[in-house]
Amino acid sequence: MRTLNKFNNNSPIAFFDSGVGGLTVLNKVKAILPNESCVYYGDTLHMPYGEKTKEQLLDYSDKIFRFFESIGCKAVVMACNTTSSVIYNDVKDKYNFKLFPIVQSVSEMLAELPISRLGIFATRATIISEAYQNEISKYNDNMQIFGQYCPDWVHIVENNLINDQASRNIVKSDIEKMLLNNPERIVLGCTHYPYLINVLSEFAPINMFIDPAVYFAQYIKTELQKNNLLATSNNNVFDTFYVSSKPEKFKESSKMFYKLASVPELIIL
Repeated sequence: MRTLNKFNNNSPIAFFDSGVGGLTVLNKVKAILPNESCVYYGDTLHMPYGEKTKEQLLDYSDKIFRFFESIGCKAVVMACNTTSSVIYNDVKDKYNFKLFPIVQSVSEMLAELPISRLGIFATRATIISEAYQNEISKYNDNMQIFGQYCPDWVHIVENNLINDQASRNIVKSDIEKMLLNNPERIVLGCTHYPYLINVLSEFAPINMFIDPAVYFAQYIKTELQKNNLLATSNNNVFDTFYVSSKPEKFKESSKMFYKLASVPELIIL
């Protein structure tokens, strides 16, 4: 485990999610901020987050945030839509780092889309919270938003079942249900869902789907600049990965979006 003695501009940015999904955000951030060191924690022991209670999510995230504090992270990215939707307001002022929640961070940009009907695919917890609806309405109260949760999609991605026919049938059924709302664009409101883009594009135009990670990465860069938190050196850049269970499976599942150099370290918090 790498421990930093103090917080500074060259301290790492931390990312967390319940599994490999948050790697979609990490990948986008690394593309535009290659000088930043990053730490990633996949809480695979408690995956999927979308079926957990608020109390459970608060407990899991507090342990993860305290871990990030202990290793000197300058910022933490809530790559998980579920935690961003359900607990951000409860945790936003509790820790000594800059906190980036994905839903709140991208909603303003989604509100500026030149459309009137927006679909949201997300986990059960995110849909029930109506976080996207509430945040987008702050900037655009004329946009109609259609939320739909997809209970099987995280399992399909984490178990690398994307090409399984039964999985494809599930995705097809879910997209057909959403299309009944006549959305002009559809947000993939869980970081696992962009892994399914090739399957989704068989049933609707690929440019209909929005990966919030693209917006989120740019927002993170802008905010780090505003707060004078960008790395000032490209020396000793490192990326470190931790999981709470099954590190070998995590490495295998991650191949679609991020190639890990080694098996992540197992740390149960």
